[in-house]
Amino acid sequence: MHFTAVTPILRIFDERKAREFYVDFLGFTVDWEHRFAPDLPLYLQVSRGGCVLHLSEHHGDCCPGAAMRIEAGDIDAFHAELNGKQYGYARPHIDETPWGSRDMSITDPFGNRLTFTSAIST
Repeated sequence: MHFTAVTPILRIFDERKAREFYVDFLGFTVDWEHRFAPDLPLYLQVSRGGCVLHLSEHHGDCCPGAAMRIEAGDIDAFHAELNGKQYGYARPHIDETPWGSRDMSITDPFGNRLTFTSAIST
């Protein structure tokens, strides 16, 4: 059996804050969005490069406080890009890990931690 991509679902509570963080700050693109009705919760897909995330306001889809590691090809360039935006709620830094990777962790407005890493899985 062969498995391919994983698509995490992250809990969000505020559409405006989610778009500000994932689109404006992190540079993801909204691929599509869905609501069963205009007054019902939002479910959307965002992506940047090969990283695809689903963001959901639906309470039964997932819990806040998730943590994930996302491989990043040029973590120094991404770090400079993010800090250049002067986002009011995060000033990420790069950590050198004892196992040899370079990691940059950022927590979204809903308590989900995204760690962008130079580690390459094979």
